[in-house]
Formats: sequence, C-alpha cells, structure tokens
Amino acid sequence: MATGLVFDERFLLHSAPYDHPEHPGRLTAIQTGLEREGLVKLCRRVPARLATDSELTAVHTAEHVRAIDATAGRDFFELDPDTYTSRDSATAARLAAGGLIDLVLAVVRGTLENGFALLRPPGHHAEADHAMGFCLFNNVAVAARAARADGLSRVLIVDWDVHHGNGTQNTFWDDPAVLYFSTHEWPFYPGTGAAQETGGSAARGRTVNLPWPAGMGDSEYLACFDEILLPIAREFDPELVLVSCGFDAALGDLLGQMRVTAEGFARMTKRLCGLAHGRVVLALEGGYNLRAIARSAAACMSVLQGEEPIEEPLAEPNLDGQRAIDQVRQIQKPYWKNL
Repeated sequence: MATGLVFDERFLLHSAPYDHPEHPGRLTAIQTGLEREGLVKLCRRVPARLATDSELTAVHTAEHVRAIDATAGRDFFELDPDTYTSRDSATAARLAAGGLIDLVLAVVRGTLENGFALLRPPGHHAEADHAMGFCLFNNVAVAARAARADGLSRVLIVDWDVHHGNGTQNTFWDDPAVLYFSTHEWPFYPGTGAAQETGGSAARGRTVNLPWPAGMGDSEYLACFDEILLPIAREFDPELVLVSCGFDAALGDLLGQMRVTAEGFARMTKRLCGLAHGRVVLALEGGYNLRAIARSAAACMSVLQGEEPIEEPLAEPNLDGQRAIDQVRQIQKPYWKNL
C-alpha cells in the first residue's frame, strides 16, 4: 500500500492582498521540497473535492457554513483581525475539508497505508459557529467525524501545532470516542489549552493538554510523547491517528518560540506510526518559516513512506519542560491506568 497525498493548486487561491503569515508560498515551499527529495512520486494522489453541507455541519453550524460560502466572489473580506477570505477562499476551504475526508476514509478502509494532506486554509482554530486564527472550517474535526460515521469507534487527534487547537478541543469536549492531545506554547494565542482542561463530564481525560513555556525542543517534545501521549494512547487503543500537523513549533518559526528540528518531527511521526496499525494521517496546520516547514514536511513524509528517522541520543528534558510533563501526569493520572 502507498502513502496518500492531498494537494490542489486551488488551495493557493486563498490569499490576502497584503503580507499575511498564512500565505500560498507556504504550500509551494512544501510541495517543492517534497518533489526535490523525490517523495511525491512515491505517493498516491488523492484528489481534493468539495466537502458537502452535511459533512461540514457534522462540526459546524449551518449558519457558519453559509457565512463562509457568502464570501465567495468578494475580493477580500476580513472575518477578524487575523482571519480573511478572498474570492476563492470558500472553495479552497471546502476542498481542504473534502480532500482530507477522502484521504482519511481511504486509510480507514485499507486502500492507503497512511497519508499527508497539504491543506490551506488551516483548520484547528475554527469553532462550530465562527472562523478564527487563519482557519475557516476545522478540517481535522470534520474528517474525524466522517471517520466515526464510517464506523470507527476510537479516534486519536494529536495536535503539535505551536498554538492550541481550541476549535478541535471544543468539538470533542464531551465525546469519549475521540481523544484530543495537544502540545502548545503557553501563554499564547488563543489562550486556551491549560493542563487542567481535561474534557467534559462525559469524557474526562479525553482532552490532554501539555502547555509549554517557550524554548522547548526535541528532547522535551519526545519526552512528552514517551511519558504522556504514548501510555495514554496505548490504553485508549485508537483505530486512527489524525495529526494537526503544524510546523510552527520548528526552530526559527516566525510566530512560535519553540526549537523542534525536522528530525524531531520525524521521530514524533515514527512514534505515532506504532499506533492504530499505522493508520496515521497528517493534515497541515501552521508553520511560517518556509525552509523549516519544507524540511519538516519532507522528514515526516519520509517516515510515512517507511524510512527510519535518525534516533540519536537526546539530552534530558530541561527543568521547565520536565515540570510541565510531570504536571500533566498528575492531572491525568485519575483517568489513565498506564500513567
């Protein structure tokens, strides 16, 4: 079986008329890097298609869907100080959600081994009833709901974007069938994602937040995977792993202050491939240093295609990082035996 790839030139049509950090060049840099490394030719392309109203309203209100559709044809519309639409943004957003759904279902049904969706606009900040944080529709949440509708009982969402995925957390806050795990810089936009946020009354422990101080790198991220995420995930036993794959935790990012290397992202991907019989799908979120996101995406894609990442010894997590890990362990212990 092959690795699936979603990429559509129409994603590039979502564009602001000024210098915005979430711009088409991000996708071009990643695609060019994958082609340069010979990784695209090893993939099976999954065409993007427009998500239907019923697929989108499994997460979003009908009013929100109509509001995004209503921006079609307008040269520029500002939804909030960070979030915009252009003439083709509504189409791009539906294509991103629909393409990810089809990629996920191909992996779930066994026609693809795993996959990577190079999407714009991103999604994890989008709430049920409004866009925010550069995001119009919540691509990963919509795809998770589609996987559940296709018969899956347990879905793990791992969000390693430097910003907390408030929209994804809120979508599944009371849903015990979806485990949401997020690492993110704290305090930082959007201000959610405290370690004490563990899920609603019907899903305690199904939300796991690891808020970091600035400056964490490979040692801290991999330690949190090994000490927190993997023990919880093995107990949860997911049938699918969806990754909100933001590369803004990369060293040198323009917005974040983390220090994860391309090799660090590859090693995190490898760990996730040990779950859910390898049914792992990465969906692009943030990341604003073009060189870093291109290198990081290529490193993750190489792992999906079977290449072993370099597992060099790491330093121990720094004191602040270990303290954050230990705090999450104490908060989550009542809900998970493996901790």
